Amino acid sequence: MGLVQEFKEFALKGSVIDLAVGVVIGGAFSGIVKSLVDNIIMPPINLLTARSGVNFKEAALTIETESPKLDDAGKIIEGDGAGLVVQDYPILNYGPFTQTIFEFLLIALALFVAIKLINAARSRMEDEPEEEEVAKPSEDIQLLREIRDALQKS
Repeated sequence: MGLVQEFKEFALKGSVIDLAVGVVIGGAFSGIVKSLVDNIIMPPINLLTARSGVNFKEAALTIETESPKLDDAGKIIEGDGAGLVVQDYPILNYGPFTQTIFEFLLIALALFVAIKLINAARSRMEDEPEEEEVAKPSEDIQLLREIRDALQKS
């Protein structure tokens, strides 16, 4: 029974619940940021790179290899049409890795800007003066001021 009670206390602590809420909201916010990068930021960048002939998804270090000619069924052609085909074989696909790093940097930048805007909005809300605090001092302070003024007169 002690183990069940310990687990119940652990699971119902405020910090565990706050962490769970943070993970769920973080996952939802991650979807928003990923959509921002994929649908808003990346299309213009892809347009620029496509015009210059750069395609990160297909960039790779390749070597030339020779392989036998194959028919449509995937069988080696023998006889008159037989021979070797020279083709490029990718040995290091660095393009998708580069694309993933670039997307990570864009997501980090988008998160930085979003958090910066949220913090700026929060500081503006906290800096607004409350009129009730300035309006009227408490009775104790008024009484102390009257006593001070009476002592100064005498």
